[in-house]
Amino acid sequence: MTELLPAIRNAARALIIQDSAVLLLKKQYGDVIRYALPGGGQDVGETIEEALQRECLEEIGCRLEDYRLIHVAEHFKARPTDPPVSRHMVEFIFTGAVEPGYQPANGSKPDRHQVDVVWGELFRLQTLIGFPDVLAERILLGQALPAHCYLGLLPVSRT
Repeated sequence: MTELLPAIRNAARALIIQDSAVLLLKKQYGDVIRYALPGGGQDVGETIEEALQRECLEEIGCRLEDYRLIHVAEHFKARPTDPPVSRHMVEFIFTGAVEPGYQPANGSKPDRHQVDVVWGELFRLQTLIGFPDVLAERILLGQALPAHCYLGLLPVSRT
């Protein structure tokens, strides 16, 4: 049985789309390559928007512009420990833009496994990072996203 860590962890993530591409962190775990949206955990005393901007500066080297919240979901993220434990996560995903002329590059404090920042193919969003189907479908079809969207408990996290 997997034990649940006692604290709930909030995280802010950035969904940055430009010219049919999505900005992603490229991470390496041994021989395995994974992709993730820029962002990370909220610190004590920090608003979720402050966490979003700090994480963007640290990981992609710039702040998110013209952002808005599009998605809130929670999941249980497995941690590679023995015995196995999970962390209860609540993720806030914001859509926005990078500054004009931005070139993908690691920021001043990239994640431990982060090796690069890349533009990924938007149509592969679901397979690259396990992005929620309902939002990925709306984005790919060019449909308007709700100002706030809570999808409830997601089955798995790939980041």
